Amino acid sequence: MTDAAQETGRTGRRIQVADELTPEEAAAALRLIERAARTDGQPAVSEQGRLQLRGGGRQGVRHLLVYVPAEDGEELVGYGQLEDTDPVEAPAAELVVHPGHRGRGHGRALGTELLTQSGRRLRVWAHGGHPAARHLAQTLGLTLFRELRQMRRGLADLTLPEPVLPPGVTVRTFRPGADDAAWLEVNAESFAHHPEQGALTQRDLDDRKAETWFDPEGFFLAEREGRLIGFHWTKTHAEEGLGEVYVLGVRPGAQGGGLGKALTTIGLRHLAAQGLPTAMLYVDADNTPAVTVYERLGFVTHEKDLMYRSET
Repeated sequence: MTDAAQETGRTGRRIQVADELTPEEAAAALRLIERAARTDGQPAVSEQGRLQLRGGGRQGVRHLLVYVPAEDGEELVGYGQLEDTDPVEAPAAELVVHPGHRGRGHGRALGTELLTQSGRRLRVWAHGGHPAARHLAQTLGLTLFRELRQMRRGLADLTLPEPVLPPGVTVRTFRPGADDAAWLEVNAESFAHHPEQGALTQRDLDDRKAETWFDPEGFFLAEREGRLIGFHWTKTHAEEGLGEVYVLGVRPGAQGGGLGKALTTIGLRHLAAQGLPTAMLYVDADNTPAVTVYERLGFVTHEKDLMYRSET
């Protein structure tokens, strides 16, 4: 359903706001994101955002499409996504403008409409922290409040000691379907402080299981007395030659005993065994204990994603 549309003066720019996109609109938005990623070096819309473009409407998710006149009708030159699912935090947004149409005010118009749609309570990601994105944030009156680091290390020379599991803990791989509910529970507990990861639902898990990269053999679960207490979900980016520490979590009551380090080692060894030359991960810059652990494992900062927010 289209909720609103906006015409912008002599530019002919039109912004369509919708709760649900047609398959054709979603495909066009994904092509735009991919085209921009080839120029920028990484997608401006996260994996979660790209998944939310597919498969129909999502509760709390709104899409903004920017069109300009073209010879055969209209051309899609910008896309924004607004997610309002967190009961406490302001709505979160991501946006992208076609590289061939930048510098014409489309980003500012899209950002302004996102502010309007959110009631001027807005958080916006700038993946890669490019200067143009920082400038747009300043123009919109947003301030920096979160830094997410992408860290990397080589795997060719991986020499890690044998993982030492806490007493009574065993590790096995994920069984799709059978382990879904238990994993969602431990994920929610492990990331109760994390608005994106901790709120994942069965639909979100199903979306990821349907992706071509999903491999249960790289999804490690730690148990004690039959109860899931931690996990390390790895991911392979085959085209880029990257293995990822995709998600690593430990239940609050099981933290501090070395399980996180052991699971990290198990996952890294798995990725190295796939012949991947490099491993990557994401971690909040202010999570000093985690950053320290990863640095000791040989990871260094590769790039940064920045989140800005409104002050109202």
